[in-house]
Amino acid sequence: MLKIHFLIFQFCLIVSLNDVFPQFPNFRIHPSGNNQIEPAIVRHPNNPLIMFASSFTINTSFRSEGVYVTTNGGLNWTGSDTCSGSPITNHGGDPGPVIDKDGRFILTHQGGFILGMWSNYSTNMGQTWSNNLLIAGNDQDKGSPATDDIQISPYYGRTFLVWTRFTNPFPIAVSYTTNGGVNWTPSAQLNNSLSGHQSLGPSMVIGPQGKYYVSWAASILTSPFNEDYIGFGYSTDGGVSWTVNESAYDCNGIKSSSLSPWGIRVNGYPAMDVDRSGGSRNGWIYIVTAEKNLSPAGSDPDIVFHRSTNEGVTWSPGVRVNQDQLNNGKIQILPAVRADENGGINVIYFDNRNLSLDSAQVYMSRSTDGGNSWADYLISDHNFKPKGVTGAGSGNQGDNIGITSGNNKLYPVWMDDHTGVYQIWSAIIDLNSVGINQISQEIPEGFELSQNYPNPFNPVTEISYKIPVTGFVSLEVFNVLGRKITSLVNERQSSGSYAVDFNAGNLPSGVYFYKLESGGFSSVKRMILMK
Repeated sequence: MLKIHFLIFQFCLIVSLNDVFPQFPNFRIHPSGNNQIEPAIVRHPNNPLIMFASSFTINTSFRSEGVYVTTNGGLNWTGSDTCSGSPITNHGGDPGPVIDKDGRFILTHQGGFILGMWSNYSTNMGQTWSNNLLIAGNDQDKGSPATDDIQISPYYGRTFLVWTRFTNPFPIAVSYTTNGGVNWTPSAQLNNSLSGHQSLGPSMVIGPQGKYYVSWAASILTSPFNEDYIGFGYSTDGGVSWTVNESAYDCNGIKSSSLSPWGIRVNGYPAMDVDRSGGSRNGWIYIVTAEKNLSPAGSDPDIVFHRSTNEGVTWSPGVRVNQDQLNNGKIQILPAVRADENGGINVIYFDNRNLSLDSAQVYMSRSTDGGNSWADYLISDHNFKPKGVTGAGSGNQGDNIGITSGNNKLYPVWMDDHTGVYQIWSAIIDLNSVGINQISQEIPEGFELSQNYPNPFNPVTEISYKIPVTGFVSLEVFNVLGRKITSLVNERQSSGSYAVDFNAGNLPSGVYFYKLESGGFSSVKRMILMK
């Protein structure tokens, strides 16, 4: 059992010539000597403290899927690098963890010595597993599961798997279970693929009214084999039939067998989620991909976001998620997306913006206005060098990372070899503290509220302040009429110097005021939003 004591200390990193103390100390959820790659994480539909994570685990010629479980919101993790579903030798990666409406754990995966898509289920939260059950035989790839946990859905409780069938026309296939993984329906073909393309990297989510959505990349069959379009399909009859758009929008993915400078295999497959917050954006669908050489992406790999506000009928123009300088030669790859319970959109990805080309970190970009504007946060407290993993295929260090949310927190998972072997790392990100960086622990001589920078700004600016004593801190933004726009800080903080981002992407141009209050101190300053 691993006990994580977080927020006890912070690590100092040199980022963009400034000292920054990351807010989110990192930890391994299951330290071991095995390689752990391609992590995925899901939360219990009725209890956000229970989460189930998995990874593709490799030890020389032995392959399996990790089973990692927390019942207290990520503070403690138990588990194993081996799924015990018999035969244990017929496990081959691409893990897809699910917790269904009854709390049953389902794990989909590729076969080991027998090709195909397989599954196991557990009725005791991963302690023991059923025998392997074949969903579809022969050459299949990259399964993505989803479970219908919408109580008002007429198909409440169905669990799905979508994947690529590696025979012409290389379509997306789908199967589902209505009894917790005991039986699966015969696989059905969801689409036909565009001429000269194959459908790869499917992602499936369940909308707030029980409508089913699947996206995939239409990758060209000839060199350079990159992702050319994003396809999209939806079902309103429980996954029996599908309405398909093979080219929902244009993209230019980064698919490569050897991405420079690391020489790793990468892809630009879509990661998708849907807003189920019940707020003003309830039902909006979000897709992110890694792209380049097609606006808004630059000449180097960037993370690009599209949204649909009408259940996938039409899609917005692309928005560049990562906020570093365009065309700066830096790399952002392997995005994962989570629409949290508050309506925020959170995207994590590998990034080398602060480092020499041979190393990487993990960043998160967050939007609170439906994807119009983004703010970036460093969430890894160490660097690593991406490289291929022996036994995983030529140049493969894993095709995906993951993120989930609950209890007003975010739980990202990623793989890196900081310890000398690829391991699954995580961090607990409290949404109340996102955007607040303690930039110095040195005790200031007195209270101070600095002028925001830049000023004028569009749409993000940084506000810095100092507090000489530990106490409750309030930092609020007002319009010219004195009406409060937002509360940026509303918590007890230790003495030190702080900086917080203010994102005004959903506000009109004009004059605004920000006010700091703490320990009897009060100060107000003026700032200008100029769009």
